[in-house]
Amino acid sequence: MIEVEIEAIKAFKKGKPVLIYDYEDREGETDIAIPALNVSYKDVAMMREDGGGLICVAVSWEACEKLGLPFMHEIIWYASRHLKELELFTKYDIKYDSRSSFSLWVNHRDTFTGITDRDRSYTIRKIGEVVERVLKGEDVEFGKEFRSPGHVAILKASRNLLRERRGQTELSIALAKLAGITPAIAICEMLDGKTGKALSKEEAIKYADENNIPFIEGKEIERIYESVKV
Repeated sequence: MIEVEIEAIKAFKKGKPVLIYDYEDREGETDIAIPALNVSYKDVAMMREDGGGLICVAVSWEACEKLGLPFMHEIIWYASRHLKELELFTKYDIKYDSRSSFSLWVNHRDTFTGITDRDRSYTIRKIGEVVERVLKGEDVEFGKEFRSPGHVAILKASRNLLRERRGQTELSIALAKLAGITPAIAICEMLDGKTGKALSKEEAIKYADENNIPFIEGKEIERIYESVKV
């Protein structure tokens, strides 16, 4: 699978999409993943039309910490101290993991409604830009550029990535680190309108072949990531 790994890394370096399948024993889903800095409105249209899932931006733990972006479950827990109605939402019963990676939902302040393909692609690119800036040591006040709630969900990766959690958030950030690019990646699940379920792995591979997009599995990303100790 070395050739597959190399093609996926090459695509990310060029700002091109990659299809990432997580694991049979986890979600069993394929996500369209595109480096945030390179996302155009046409990419957002492709993700919502060909993917159909939620369009999010995975961001590395380090960048989220520097930007002051918490996990959403932390926000709800603190809010529940004052709003008792929220206490039930602090109970986690996710079937495939111990917690969610959701952080804030945002729109860039220069967008209008925030939901159009142009607005969402602009917000996504701007998230990529602030991640790039803050990791270079620049002081960034995230709230000056973004408002919340918005239409783009930020996903905060685990601190130790695949050594701690094996979700699409961590897989996309691990691939970004392998490619040496800014660790902010737009991701969207591929769904199947015929079955009402996630698109099967076989159909996702077929889509990848027809559209000349690299397809890579989580176990392949995990293996190469662990081998190079990024």
